[in-house]
Amino acid sequence: MLVRPAHLIMGEPPRPSGPSAAPVQPVPVRLLDDFNAAAMMARIQKSARTEFRNGAHELTFQALGTQCRISFVAPPQYASGFAASALTWVANFEAKYSRYWPDSLICRINAAAGKDWTVLDAEADRIFALCHELNFLTRGIFDPTALPLLKLWDWKQPRTTLPSDAEIAAAQALVGWRQVKRAPGKILLPKAGMSLDLGGMGKEFAVDQVAQLAQLQGCTSALVDFGADVRVFGLPPDGRPAWHIGLDDPRQPGKPWTGLAVREAAVATSGDYVRKFELNGVRVGHIVDVRTGRPVDNGVRAVSVLAPSCTQAGMLSTSVFVLGPDEGMKLLDGTLGVAGAVVMENRTIVSRRFHEHATS
Repeated sequence: MLVRPAHLIMGEPPRPSGPSAAPVQPVPVRLLDDFNAAAMMARIQKSARTEFRNGAHELTFQALGTQCRISFVAPPQYASGFAASALTWVANFEAKYSRYWPDSLICRINAAAGKDWTVLDAEADRIFALCHELNFLTRGIFDPTALPLLKLWDWKQPRTTLPSDAEIAAAQALVGWRQVKRAPGKILLPKAGMSLDLGGMGKEFAVDQVAQLAQLQGCTSALVDFGADVRVFGLPPDGRPAWHIGLDDPRQPGKPWTGLAVREAAVATSGDYVRKFELNGVRVGHIVDVRTGRPVDNGVRAVSVLAPSCTQAGMLSTSVFVLGPDEGMKLLDGTLGVAGAVVMENRTIVSRRFHEHATS
């Protein structure tokens, strides 16, 4: 169940070949002319902070609906250029693919649902090809068309009742990636009311792309952390043999229940202990199972997965969360090169290889 490495987008040169290959002369990432990317860049820049500490450059900013942090080691002549390129790449990506940004490609596609095809460039074609692959590999658990159900169960909205069976059925009729019509250079949502949301993979994909960008632009090591979805390469500047990543305890948010020693890999966590609502004593999380049309309720509080890429780690962590501890653990143990843990209210279940990476 391995996902092919996604191409680096936004016009960057190919990755240097070989582990010791010298970086190409960095080419700055250009801000897109479309999708009002300049306004997105201005918003991100307001929150951006840089500092140098403990031997690494630290760039922090708000984007993609979360706190983002990039800790990287780079020669002085590359450091500021990479920081600028990273911010520009993220601004381009969010402006183009966020359903919350009115000028985005996603909003254009959603507005044309049931009416017209939307023209795609080569980069967007690759993104939707990846969506198709993730949908296939997860047997439909990952579904970019799930937005009608996500809106129906929106955890941010005050409510006095839960959605009715009829409302759930109506939303489910508008969900299904296999209904989407795709052709080279264009896409169509065939029913009015259908809509896309790349929230199930966008942040993890961005982590992978920014980590790849760091390598292309001369960084010798880096940790890219977008809302606790993390990818690392190289060695940490403090001399340790691996990056140490804490896993938040859903039973005591803010405290790690263990840590992982990670090299040349990624970690993603899916959980419903932060984004949730309660009604009449019933706790309802934000992760919806598109197969039932209802939020997942199987006793799982969080799933963390270590994998070669953050996109794969996120795909697996969400899939395991939905499948539950038994089927989820079979998936983890049957997938080459990954390890993971399922945290429940009263116990924690780990895959066979998890202890190879755990630090406590």
